Amino acid sequence: MTDETAAAAGRRASFRFIFALALMNSISFGIMIPILPNLIKQFTGGDTAAASEWNLVFAATWGLLQFVSGPVLGLMADRWGRRPVLLISLFGLAVDFLFMAMAPTLWWLFLGRILNGLTAASFSTANAYLADVTAPQERAKVFGWMSSAFSFGFIFGPAIGGTLGEIDLRLPFFAAAGLTFVNWLYGFFILPESLPPERRAKTFDWKRANPVGSLTLLRSHTGLLPLAGVGFLFQLAHVVLPTIFVLYLGYRYNWTPAILGWTFLATGVAGVVVQTFLVGPIVKQVGERNAVLIGAMAGMLGFAWYAAAPTGALYFLGVPVFAFTGLLMPGLQGLMTRRVSPQQQGQLQGANQSLMGLSSIIGPIIFGEVFAWSLRHEAFHLPGLAIYLAAGLMGLAFLLAFVAARQPAD
Repeated sequence: MTDETAAAAGRRASFRFIFALALMNSISFGIMIPILPNLIKQFTGGDTAAASEWNLVFAATWGLLQFVSGPVLGLMADRWGRRPVLLISLFGLAVDFLFMAMAPTLWWLFLGRILNGLTAASFSTANAYLADVTAPQERAKVFGWMSSAFSFGFIFGPAIGGTLGEIDLRLPFFAAAGLTFVNWLYGFFILPESLPPERRAKTFDWKRANPVGSLTLLRSHTGLLPLAGVGFLFQLAHVVLPTIFVLYLGYRYNWTPAILGWTFLATGVAGVVVQTFLVGPIVKQVGERNAVLIGAMAGMLGFAWYAAAPTGALYFLGVPVFAFTGLLMPGLQGLMTRRVSPQQQGQLQGANQSLMGLSSIIGPIIFGEVFAWSLRHEAFHLPGLAIYLAAGLMGLAFLLAFVAARQPAD
């Protein structure tokens, strides 16, 4: 076996490790989706309004901590390697699930969310890992596969959580903790380090280990800051999905939880098909820049259709269109990772994670308030107004990408 063949085999093995890690991690996250709000409601004595308020506090706190900790964890990954940060993140997530499973009060549950918010960096660090072991022209394809792992988890995780939750409301969290701990063992004993010592950052600079400092990296490379802006607009628009879609679809079409479950399943499967089978061929044909533009346009049209569809049957016509938003982030990650050195891949992903945390803070407030306002005003009764707003954000992402996104040399 030649050195080149051995290196290629090592890269394939590393990708399989990371893909399995991401898949198990996303399933663990998915398990808690249908259960955590009900557990919060249990702690509030069955008060749905109070549970909704606490759920918003939990989400905003987690987003704020991600905004602060993302750059720190990214720089740690550049200085000491990807593997230690992945292990820290997985350990924090496992402990958070145990807090959920055994919390005697709401405040203990909140403490677990704080710990998870401070340590959550598994997906951003996994992306830096893949950038280490993948040739630039192949990165969009593997980032598409990573997105599909995330989608797979959110297809099957809620089903697992809902089934176990019927037995005992705490049981899904024990299952998620066990799965995450297995993931940690997998990373500890099997996963190799992707960033050799000679390619690591020489120092840990605290001036860059904060959200403001992370912007220095985005400003210091040509075209990087506008691309980060495209990613932020994408993330912000997609916050509308977990914030109001269950309420919107139930209000607009009188759909039952069973119909909602099948709707999210169909949406998830369509997204997985695009991310798994179409990202690579499309990027190869049209390039990363055009993949980003197609993804942004699909998001704008898909959200607009979801907001306008007069019947539930017509709503489903938007699913295959919206699925092509799965092209945007793989293409965008491919463009962004080409612009920084191996010593800065973790910092780049940390900056992206910080922006994602910011979108998680402001998105629920914006979309939740717009949705409530649109329902209360009879003179301007437009239930899909918040989703039209998401479509507008995707339109802005398209325009920004059209102006700023350029295909760099490898």
